[in-house]
Amino acid sequence: MWLIDTTTLKLKAVNRPEDHEYAILSHTWGSGEVSFQDISNLEQARLKPGFSKIEQTCQIARARGLDYAWVDTCCIDKTSSAELTEAINSMFQWYKRSVICIAFLSDLPPAPIGIAILEKLDLEKQMGDAMPYCRWFRRCWTLQELIAPKAVEFYDQEWNLRGDKKSLKRVLSEITNIDQYVFENCDIMFPFPVARRMSWSSRRQ
Repeated sequence: MWLIDTTTLKLKAVNRPEDHEYAILSHTWGSGEVSFQDISNLEQARLKPGFSKIEQTCQIARARGLDYAWVDTCCIDKTSSAELTEAINSMFQWYKRSVICIAFLSDLPPAPIGIAILEKLDLEKQMGDAMPYCRWFRRCWTLQELIAPKAVEFYDQEWNLRGDKKSLKRVLSEITNIDQYVFENCDIMFPFPVARRMSWSSRRQ
């Protein structure tokens, strides 16, 4: 597994990811993402639009005292079929082991100026009106990224923190049809019938 040093933004190979505390990014891909090969040259990588997501993830991780972060665009050498297969098979566990999952909703508009107080008073209503339209909720990959981590924080397109999995569990349940208590402990879901779990991805691409 490769992790990003949140201070230097350089990759580090680790053999036992369970021995390291790290933040992990959940997002939808766009144009100009930074690949494993790109990040070896940071000056060039900084020119790509996707680099800002890596910087912001590392900044949030450092603020929480974490030395490492993981971002799927650049922490997997996709030219290696063996590494790619291992990553796909290990992804759920990597998200589950993370200290914090940073969910970047690139199409979630920032709250209008003056709504900050109302947001705190009625966070569920505001986010319940906006979040269902985000592409993040229509991608199959992000389903495990919502369920597996212990803590998920949601950021809008300007990287403002808008809530977390705990405070928004009722809204998330309404959007996804996933039982609220699954968000509190993902291990609860494994005895569920396969058809029930598969239904959670039925409206996802």
